[in-house]
Amino acid sequence: MPEDHDWEAYKVPPTRTPVSERTTSVPNPVNYFQTAFNYVLDAPVTLVREWIEKWQSRNKFYYYHQKFRRVPDLSECLEGDYVCYYEAEAQWRRDRMVDQQIVEIVRERLAACKQREGPNQFQNCAKEMELLAQVTKAYQDRYGDLGYHGSARTCLMKQKHRMMEERKAAQEEQQ
Repeated sequence: MPEDHDWEAYKVPPTRTPVSERTTSVPNPVNYFQTAFNYVLDAPVTLVREWIEKWQSRNKFYYYHQKFRRVPDLSECLEGDYVCYYEAEAQWRRDRMVDQQIVEIVRERLAACKQREGPNQFQNCAKEMELLAQVTKAYQDRYGDLGYHGSARTCLMKQKHRMMEERKAAQEEQQ
């Protein structure tokens, strides 16, 4: 609302409650409590809060762009290095969440393309369909059949078994 009201254009109706004008010589103790509260509690807290806000405005932190350093894979950890095991597991979980989000984004792009194109979706959205097929195949190759309780160790074993099967198939083709 603007600060300069036109009181003549918008007249305020008179109040029905009479204004009490105290004419006693006894001071009101509430005024003393309010003043003491303001100087003892409110002023220091407000001062500290303003100082914190001023400091934070100079140093902006964006937590949603947090970058984790890459840690060694589980296959690179030494035997008995439990800290390395833990870090590799955490890295694997972050990678799995990122891959899930990639699949979801590609799926949403395909759905948007289908919605936009309507009956011509098979011709005009072929590139998005191919990309979704590639992304889901890569995700299934890496994380498929691990279940909810999958871990970096089970994923590594799955990759090891797949590599052994590919080597065996390549040897059988050569013979």
